[in-house]
Amino acid sequence: MAKTTEKKRAVKFKAGRASNGTGPDEVLEGYERIDKFEPQGLERISAHYADILEAIGEDPKREGLKRTPERMAKSLQYLTHGYDLDPAAILRKALFKEDYSQMVLVKDIEVYSLCEHHLLPFFGKAHVAYIPNGCITGLSKIPRVVDAFARRLQVQERLTNEIRDCIHDTLKPLGVAVVIEAAHLCMQMRGIQKQNSVTTTSAFTGIFLDDHRTREEFIKLIASKLH
Repeated sequence: MAKTTEKKRAVKFKAGRASNGTGPDEVLEGYERIDKFEPQGLERISAHYADILEAIGEDPKREGLKRTPERMAKSLQYLTHGYDLDPAAILRKALFKEDYSQMVLVKDIEVYSLCEHHLLPFFGKAHVAYIPNGCITGLSKIPRVVDAFARRLQVQERLTNEIRDCIHDTLKPLGVAVVIEAAHLCMQMRGIQKQNSVTTTSAFTGIFLDDHRTREEFIKLIASKLH
């Protein structure tokens, strides 16, 4: 089991740095975030990271690296916590009958994932649309589904298809469209080292495949700046 996040009601808490002149001091109404990590997994991963530090010639006991294996283990558990999430269940939590049959588009969704080949990040934006067939889902559920699949070891091509298939199979819409644009550090900071390269993937179902006008409308909308 990977890292989970609980949220509890808090009367007030401070966001940002302490009020000592080093950053903003903002009092907010909201939630208190409590991060929890799976202890046995954390211990195992930390031990392996300590071995890796030694293997590259570092001293994991020196001051700057004493807690690095634990930090890396927590980071990895967070970056892969999508394995503990059920994307279809996320959509089903907010299903509503609605007589709306035009395009619903959520675009510019931030995507952060790990390439499964080198365990280096790839990141960018996802654009997700669907055309309801008597049923809609809460708008926030679309980015949550994107995150649930992205927070795993991934390749961009599979990530695109998994988002499409989950929405199509759960909502039973008239069609689904997904486009992801991402930069891959495995191409930018190593290997071919092409820093300006961007990879675009797309996946469609239903009316987005069968009707070129609907597909063109989607492409036009994700390329436009309406806000």
